[in-house]
Amino acid sequence: MRIDGPAILRARSRRVPTPSRERFERLYRTLRDRICLFDYPPGGRLSEEELAKEFSISRTPVRRVLGRLEAEGLIEARHGVGHIVTRVRLDELAQIYQLRMELAVLVGRLSPIPRAMDDLDRVRALIARCDALSKAPEYRALARLNMDFFLEIAAMTGNQPLREISERLYFQTSRIWLQLMPHLNLAEEFAIFRREMEDILAAAEAGDLEAVGHIRRAHISMSFARMQRYPIQANGAATT
Repeated sequence: MRIDGPAILRARSRRVPTPSRERFERLYRTLRDRICLFDYPPGGRLSEEELAKEFSISRTPVRRVLGRLEAEGLIEARHGVGHIVTRVRLDELAQIYQLRMELAVLVGRLSPIPRAMDDLDRVRALIARCDALSKAPEYRALARLNMDFFLEIAAMTGNQPLREISERLYFQTSRIWLQLMPHLNLAEEFAIFRREMEDILAAAEAGDLEAVGHIRRAHISMSFARMQRYPIQANGAATT
């Protein structure tokens, strides 16, 4: 029985996209991040024409990207209006959070990719960035940092379906956290997030990626528990 080594697993985890596919993915990530960081707030309208003009492309790839964002629940098409950024409710996404917790432990079980020194250095850089940001806490900066750290976690598995599903579910729920941050103790959230990164870095340095999955699951569970203290109304505002 052949056992694939880390180099083979790492190579298999990468795809070589065509130039058109790269442009599509770049536009998708840009619009997704804008939605998840509230550059496009819930209820806001996205115009195919304006986006095509901004990115100097035809409306066809814009339409394809908007279709993907709609399939992922981040926007919705309304007849005669266009595409509207969806509003977020914790109660509607509770089951997604539960699924994220279960999938988290699979990162270290399904085709785990051992971390190279440059991988670990990127996590160390995120921790240093967290330290710098915590001196003047700002919730949007924490949300961006969290997104970057999530992508480092996702890169630890060579199982492409798991990676794609985990990413889709993460971005469906990430806006809830950003929406609640103004009501939270931001200094405390930075401290909690830093501990998570430190714990995961220590497990990755030891080569124990299964432990990474369990640490990640625990922190997702704790985050969800903290969120439930602040129910979000249909209009997107948090109650107290």
